[in-house]
Amino acid sequence: MTFFRTSILFFALLILACTTNHEKYTFEYAEPEDHGFSQSGLDSLSAFLEEKGSSSMILMVDEKIIFEWGNTEQVHTIHSIRKSMLNSIFGIAVHDGLIDTNATLSELGIDDIHGLTDGEKSARVADLLKSRSGVYHSAAAVSEGMLRGKPERNSKEPGSHYYYNNWDFNVLGHILEEKTGESIFELYNEQIAKPLGMHHFDVRYETFDADTIQNESDFELPLTNGFYQYERSKSKYPAYHFRMSAKDMALYGQLYLNKGKWNGSQIISKSWIEESTKPHSIYNERFGLAYGMLWSVLAPTENRSGGSFYHTGTGVHMLGVYPSSNMVLVHRVDTEKEYTFTGNDLLTMINLVFEAKL
Repeated sequence: MTFFRTSILFFALLILACTTNHEKYTFEYAEPEDHGFSQSGLDSLSAFLEEKGSSSMILMVDEKIIFEWGNTEQVHTIHSIRKSMLNSIFGIAVHDGLIDTNATLSELGIDDIHGLTDGEKSARVADLLKSRSGVYHSAAAVSEGMLRGKPERNSKEPGSHYYYNNWDFNVLGHILEEKTGESIFELYNEQIAKPLGMHHFDVRYETFDADTIQNESDFELPLTNGFYQYERSKSKYPAYHFRMSAKDMALYGQLYLNKGKWNGSQIISKSWIEESTKPHSIYNERFGLAYGMLWSVLAPTENRSGGSFYHTGTGVHMLGVYPSSNMVLVHRVDTEKEYTFTGNDLLTMINLVFEAKL
């Protein structure tokens, strides 16, 4: 009996080890000058990050780290960059035939607490991916800035108008989980984090309801790498939040720079990435700012060929992919406490990066 129990314990621990451990990616480092960057220019960038209160930053060029600043292993909430994290696992489900992007909300049985009209239910999954659903129902994790630009309910036809809409993004997460039978964080861990050899992401996640928080100053975010934020007075569908390190985000950016290929395996369809990073909605023609599918895109302008894509989080976090420079950029701020870094500082940071190019 003792041997039997010991055997069960051994195999249980073995299974646990297999589900939690994986080979971690080994980062390579290189001198900036060998990859087209000035050390003095990057020194100016370092001084700026220190002055403005960044948490960490990485520049990977030609798959090598040429610039690393701060604690790149510390995990923080990534805020809206969660949408780009969803892009990969959603694309895998589409490629596997689990999700039809032409399916309508009506066909998928999607409704919400305030009820959707027949017109709203005619929105397709593809419309939600492009943030063009025309469904302006209340949603979880919506900022004041989002509310200022929010159209009236039923004022736009599905697919006709771009509005950065957390309802769309949250419902996409629900659709993915319904069609796969797994949580977003389980899917991400198995399909992305483990194959890439991420250092700090694991499958643990929690749930909280923001409606039940009495005093925001006393509330602490879950310390897990994933958490669902419900606001059940507004919507049935939670926001799904990620906490990640700069290093793990850099690996994710490199996967997209590789057009979805990793160690010889096509993890994400190349065509999915190309469709996701096309400018489906140009919302600022002067600067060529556009939205693709769960990624922001730099559209071609008179002074720029286009092709780069990125996502920001609360205006200060950034994951940028620059194919013409073969570069991945990650910038982090510890927004889980008081911080001083601003959106204007982010623009200055980007300028300093490109000023450092030889």
